[in-house]
Amino acid sequence: MSQRALVIVPTYNERENLPPLAAHILKLPTPVDLLVVDDNSPDGTGKLADELAAKHPSIHVLHRAEKNGLGRAYLAGFKWALARDYEFIMEMDGDFSHNPDEIPKFLAAAQSADLVIGSRYCNGIRVINWPLNRLVLSLGAAKYVRIITGLPLSDPTGGYKCFRRATLQSLDLDAVQSNGYSFQIEMSHRIWRQGMAIAEVPIIFTDRFQGNSKMSKGIVKEALFMVWKLWFQNGLRRSPRKRSPAEKTNLK
Repeated sequence: MSQRALVIVPTYNERENLPPLAAHILKLPTPVDLLVVDDNSPDGTGKLADELAAKHPSIHVLHRAEKNGLGRAYLAGFKWALARDYEFIMEMDGDFSHNPDEIPKFLAAAQSADLVIGSRYCNGIRVINWPLNRLVLSLGAAKYVRIITGLPLSDPTGGYKCFRRATLQSLDLDAVQSNGYSFQIEMSHRIWRQGMAIAEVPIIFTDRFQGNSKMSKGIVKEALFMVWKLWFQNGLRRSPRKRSPAEKTNLK
């Protein structure tokens, strides 16, 4: 089985962050490929990504016609990865809020899990450069998700993740509805309710120092309602289905 890994980084006006991020990923002790999914950034991020890809065979670029949300960008990246020979497929922000040095830790954990989530709140709070109201909102969202859906994660809105190829193949990606931060909740819930194994690894999250946050009232509203939809989709149950021995064996 192939053990190739791909890191998907959606970008929109990340011209300042992309070159150092790509350089950091290229120097990792564990080799991984990088896919930049650019939403036609006005600042020329897409063109810069093409220039980096021309120099480095492990960097790839997927151009989208317009800014259409984080979830749609990741779904496009997932489909791109599944059409190629990647066993591990990761999500990572393009603004250095996620430390690329953590990638080997994710890949190690993914050897025995269907999905690995980088948690800001597992075994303590590890968030840098966030105002108190943002931290309270994030912690409140995590509790809200757990109470309504039963999803037993300390950080269900976290966006630093590693999926196994078979995990994404088990999902109907076209049926994924959400697009903002609730996209992270929906993906994890769809995997968990199938009885698949999810592991959380502790990470340090550093909020962006360059550029602007993509958070908005619309994103928060989408997440509030999506949680209830997920509960209904799971038959008003707060537990996953039991996984068969054959399914457990296929992971190994």
